[in-house]
Amino acid sequence: MGIGTSIFLIAVGAILTFALDASIGGIDLDVVGWILMAVGVLGLIMTTLVWGRRREVVTTAEPVEYRRVEERRDVGPPL
Repeated sequence: MGIGTSIFLIAVGAILTFALDASIGGIDLDVVGWILMAVGVLGLIMTTLVWGRRREVVTTAEPVEYRRVEERRDVGPPL
């Protein structure tokens, strides 16, 4: 789950919990909103942990060897 999806779930959950005063037969929208916000926060935490691991810097002890690449041109008949 990405950061955008997590923020979207938090926003939809907050709207269902705090902004709506409607009831659908047998479904408590406040509980659905709290669940969506919890899933969004959990997804946001998990995403930041995964992205935090990807940004580690890897260094090598050996120097990098650079090689010069010669440009090759094929000479053919004129067009």
